[in-house]
Amino acid sequence: MKKFMMAVGVTAVFSFAQFGGFGGPQGGGSVPNTDKTADVNYVGDGKGYHTLDIYIPKEAKESYPVVIHTYGSAWSSNNMKGSADLSTICAAYAKAGYAVVTPNHRAASDGIYPAQLHDIKAVVRFVRGNAAKYKFDTNFVAVSGFSSGGHLSSLTATTCGLKEGKSGSVTVDLVGDLGEFTSFSSCVDGAVLWSPPTDIYTMNPISMGGSGTMEGAFIGVERQGNKDKWMVASSPYYASDDDPPIIMFHGTSDNVVNIEQSQELYDSLKHHNVVTEFVKVSGGSHGGNVMNSTENLNKAVEFLNKAREAKAAKTPVTTVPDTSKKDSAVVDTSKKDTTVRDTTVKDTSTGFVPRLEKSYDLEIHGNRLFALGAPETLRYTIIAVNGSRKFSGVFRKELDLSALPPGIYGIMVDSPSGVMNIIRFVRK
Repeated sequence: MKKFMMAVGVTAVFSFAQFGGFGGPQGGGSVPNTDKTADVNYVGDGKGYHTLDIYIPKEAKESYPVVIHTYGSAWSSNNMKGSADLSTICAAYAKAGYAVVTPNHRAASDGIYPAQLHDIKAVVRFVRGNAAKYKFDTNFVAVSGFSSGGHLSSLTATTCGLKEGKSGSVTVDLVGDLGEFTSFSSCVDGAVLWSPPTDIYTMNPISMGGSGTMEGAFIGVERQGNKDKWMVASSPYYASDDDPPIIMFHGTSDNVVNIEQSQELYDSLKHHNVVTEFVKVSGGSHGGNVMNSTENLNKAVEFLNKAREAKAAKTPVTTVPDTSKKDSAVVDTSKKDTTVRDTTVKDTSTGFVPRLEKSYDLEIHGNRLFALGAPETLRYTIIAVNGSRKFSGVFRKELDLSALPPGIYGIMVDSPSGVMNIIRFVRK
């Protein structure tokens, strides 16, 4: 995608004590008609910046689809989950039947990028690893975020399947190894972005009052002479054909994060035929009542619902939460794949063959393998036809194959009763 520099306008000076400026007026409040579980550490390190709150709708169901909503703070706060649009955005998600997770994450003063992305991806894995405990329906896990939280959510959505991001001589780890659920997928099924910065390199700078910019503090260096370091933190450069559905809300009067930020990501996603919407909110500023209108909240929920329906139409839904400790993600038991994908050049070799392949009670839909009619935990072995890689582990009901590199594979599934099934599939 052709990049362009935005004209540098008036910079914003802000006060986080009032949740203003870059963080926007998010407010506190609560999420009505939910049961709250507070201060759960999703990494297991005892750090406050690695805690999250969980809101489960009071309406009893077997399981609940999940939205992870991240607060805005210009990446400068490590403890604002209690002010993450609870009575507005989060309340709308919960009212629609979604479990809502609001995480803290490290501030720039705790660690520079990609530390914050590692945190949010650890939250996604935590959700998948605790499906049974919290009644999470991991058939649909979405991210949502306001301002800098929207930026982190945009990166989480567009970097699925990528281990590293590269621009020029700069390479960053996009996954991390936080928490005990590292074998689980950190991919998501949808994203809602509220007033998000997306391309850090082209956005209007946010001044720290003469001592640099908030973006510079987040990246670790200022923009001048460090383009590659800023590009690997920008989601439009990661856009690809297999990204999940993404909707953006941005105010036409936002003088903190210029509206072109959402436009740039939208254009990049459209170029790759990703399901996406861009809602330009007339008179909307950076957060506040105009942005969080009932109309916009309903649009966000409707978008997520459509994404769930579209996925369910392609993939059989497992109604029983996964109770096995192991993830359904693929674990490589041979040497690790060290291939680096250059994000400045689009790799079009991703995605599974869309046709359905069957062998007995095994079916492949999209990037997931389903064991139909098999109630017990199953053991799998995946072998590339050229013998270069071998993967193995256990799963129940479904196996997430999104981490596999392109190639032709055979997968063998063994049940405790001794029955083996084999299926062949191709990832282009």
